[in-house]
Amino acid sequence: MMDKKEKIIQSAIQVFQEKGVEKSKVSDIVRRAGIAQGTFYLYFPSRLAVMPDIASFIVGEILQTLEEKIDQNQAFERQLEQLVNAVFTLTDEKRDLVALLYAGLAQTEYIKQWEDIYAPYYKWMAEFLRQAQQLQNIRPTINVERTAKLMIALIETTSEQLYLYDDCQEEEINLQKKELLQFMHHALILPR
Repeated sequence: MMDKKEKIIQSAIQVFQEKGVEKSKVSDIVRRAGIAQGTFYLYFPSRLAVMPDIASFIVGEILQTLEEKIDQNQAFERQLEQLVNAVFTLTDEKRDLVALLYAGLAQTEYIKQWEDIYAPYYKWMAEFLRQAQQLQNIRPTINVERTAKLMIALIETTSEQLYLYDDCQEEEINLQKKELLQFMHHALILPR
């Protein structure tokens, strides 16, 4: 069962998606959540203050998806493909939410919290790379923490460009995904 804060976050996501960030009001959010307006202000000082929690919700979904979709028993190259496929699929399925999040965070001072919100994702990716490094699947000279941030940025930016801005056909998406995987393969993996 959801607590009140979770209800507010879920309601805010729905209201923002239906009405857009600009036209949404706290009264819309609390009506959808079935709580009093005063309860909303116990958790958030404004409607836009919900944005970091929505971003954290999305990061949680990304991490859960990666845990489900990446088979630890597969070769690193296959795991990398599974990772890219998972992020691309999630971006496609949640494109309205991702676009909404960027629009909402860009309007607020909360954009400064982005690094903190993404910290669990960075940590997950660094550990993914560290394990590959320990198994000698990727270059030993790679700094896994810095490379984790680069990989997340590269994968997310590519998928967002394709699904949010370019409106590409499936064939172009697959070609771009293949190019992305080749690029990461060359950057990470030692020649055999």
